Amino acid sequence: MIVIVAVVAAILVTVLLTIGPVARSETWRATVTPLASIIGSGFLICGPLLAHEFGSAAFGAMTVLLLLAYAVGAVIRFNIVHVEALSETIATHDPMAWAMRAAQGMLGVAYAVSVAYYLKLLAEFTLKRLPVPDALHATVANAMVTAIILMFVALTFSGSLRRIEHAAHASVSAKIGVIAGLLAGLAIWWAHHAGSIQPLPPAKLSPASIPMLLGLLITVQGFETSRYLGDSYSRTVRVRTMRLAQGISSVIYLAFIGLLTPFLGQASQAQGVAGILDIMTFVAPILGIFVLIGAVASQLSAAIADSIGAGGLVVEVSRRKLGVRGAFITVCALAIAVVWLTDPFQVVALASRAFALFYAMQAGLALWASLRTGAGGWTTRSGFIAIGLICLVAAAVGAPAEG
Repeated sequence: MIVIVAVVAAILVTVLLTIGPVARSETWRATVTPLASIIGSGFLICGPLLAHEFGSAAFGAMTVLLLLAYAVGAVIRFNIVHVEALSETIATHDPMAWAMRAAQGMLGVAYAVSVAYYLKLLAEFTLKRLPVPDALHATVANAMVTAIILMFVALTFSGSLRRIEHAAHASVSAKIGVIAGLLAGLAIWWAHHAGSIQPLPPAKLSPASIPMLLGLLITVQGFETSRYLGDSYSRTVRVRTMRLAQGISSVIYLAFIGLLTPFLGQASQAQGVAGILDIMTFVAPILGIFVLIGAVASQLSAAIADSIGAGGLVVEVSRRKLGVRGAFITVCALAIAVVWLTDPFQVVALASRAFALFYAMQAGLALWASLRTGAGGWTTRSGFIAIGLICLVAAAVGAPAEG
């Protein structure tokens, strides 16, 4: 029953989002980019990591993380409307113009780190089922990621990377279909075993809980991509669809954590960032396959998109003194350095810190724009200050989820 429901749900959702009326709507097309960025393998690694750190309070911790992401999204949405309008009128050497470029540069760095994050997770999920000795695991994983990044660099010389990006973007519907199948399979298991759920681990809170939670910010990041779709969609559409993407992703995250509740005891003992594979295989072997396919596909497509996005930002920040190819190679070199200098848990926290710093800069820009244009009252400005401070704290103390 689990297998049938999971497969049918995956096929139906994929077909609906690929060839149905939804797929042809402007709203969906504008929603896909931020939604695809938010829903990578982050929702898969959150379960075990939150269960390990928070026990039965994992659902509440996930809720807090999503609320923080939504608040940061509100800052980005304000900037889509007001900072973008200012950028069209201020002089090139205006202090605010320099601040905008600095924020773009920070985003470029964050994207480069996120490429390492995505591909590290891809390697962990791929190697989870291969007989690689523990002593060689890290080396093999890092070599695999390096080879993929070097392949990206090689493709810049053939002009093929853009076509691969388009293909990766087209796979988003299939990825969401796989997620739907995974959630449907878990729901069926829940319905059949509701009376035999194992005792949940106790709720855990400690001084280390907040830094660890902030260190998972990268797993709900991605909504900011709407900020840079101005060539394709109006500000009104981008604001609306970013809010929609965050809403859909939040439902998926909370549904997954909620359906994972019977397995929180096992999840808290799962080893590595790919430990969710063991849990899903226990529910039904096909769900383990769903997780593996979804994780690998989403990480590869996200890594391609972020590497290209980072390269483009570096070109803009350098005011085109650095060419596209040179910028892309620079980004890939930084990603390779991050790969070899961090372990899978550390790269999650490092990527979160990079994006937290970018979000803090966006909060600062929002406050500046509000004071400069009079948009928003002091309540709104106080919110910008609060969000900026929280993001600075996340950038300073976001911790890896060891264990």
